[in-house]
Amino acid sequence: MNNVTIYDVAGKAKCSLATVSRVLNNPQDVKKETRERVLKVIEDLGYKPNAIARGLAARKSMTIGVISSENINQSTAQFLAGIMKVAKEYKYSIRIFSINRNNLIDELNLVLSNYVDGIIFLNDELDNSQMMQAVEYLKEKFTPFVLTNVDFEGDGVSSVNIDYIKATYEITNSMIKDGKKKIALLSSNSINSNNFKKETGYLNAINESNLTPIIYRDIKCDIFNEIINTDIDGIISFKDSSAIQLMNGAIITGKKIPDDISIVGLQNTKYALLSRPTLTCLNTPVFELGTEAMTLLTKLINKEVENHKVVLPYEIIKRNSY
Repeated sequence: MNNVTIYDVAGKAKCSLATVSRVLNNPQDVKKETRERVLKVIEDLGYKPNAIARGLAARKSMTIGVISSENINQSTAQFLAGIMKVAKEYKYSIRIFSINRNNLIDELNLVLSNYVDGIIFLNDELDNSQMMQAVEYLKEKFTPFVLTNVDFEGDGVSSVNIDYIKATYEITNSMIKDGKKKIALLSSNSINSNNFKKETGYLNAINESNLTPIIYRDIKCDIFNEIINTDIDGIISFKDSSAIQLMNGAIITGKKIPDDISIVGLQNTKYALLSRPTLTCLNTPVFELGTEAMTLLTKLINKEVENHKVVLPYEIIKRNSY
């Protein structure tokens, strides 16, 4: 294997890394004598320039770092597919990282040590203070970044998201208008920024109608039994799987869906179509979130736009559970 690097070429040619890179990228900008010397060394050493070497003059590696959670679920896979579609069009390579939030700065240092031109955050598991720490660090390092489906309020932050407050409010309010009086929210123990927004939308609608909020965060089997055996008549679930599990249990006890209990999921996974009855869902345009994030990041890298926030439209897909 040829392990010759651009550093070896620069050393033998007695010139800077930038000069070698200019010979590779913009040879017309290099004096003929110097250019010929560098090319001779490249030939003698058998040097094969890689993407990092070719990008040194422009300070670009043509590599994007994607920071994701360790759990690659269906939604994450769709995000990545959207990112990679645009990355391929712009000739970028993608590197995926998961980071330990308890050792955040060291982890971000590791990401930046891989010569990435910019970063896309898919990880929504950082709390607000950790997200602030990450944002300030990347600003200090002058590294372009985009938060994708990670809601964070702050100056100088580019993001691509949907309005989860509005979406969950709309779903809850629709149930209330249909006569539902006891609507429960199956939330999550992980109260990240977007989960908080979903709870806020639900609470806004419930409080406007002077109803009593019912929020479950620790979702276990006994909770499902408790819900089924109460007079709760509406369910909004962060996870489609929990919504379907609850729906199955309700049917076993003789309750009719959606007459006795209306149920909505907030993911729109493939399981929503496989359930019986099919599950009404909030449809998040996950693939489009990925394409928009990657497009925005390329513009930031090339200084074509300033910091920018993109809010994509959502859709509530009506099926048979509500």
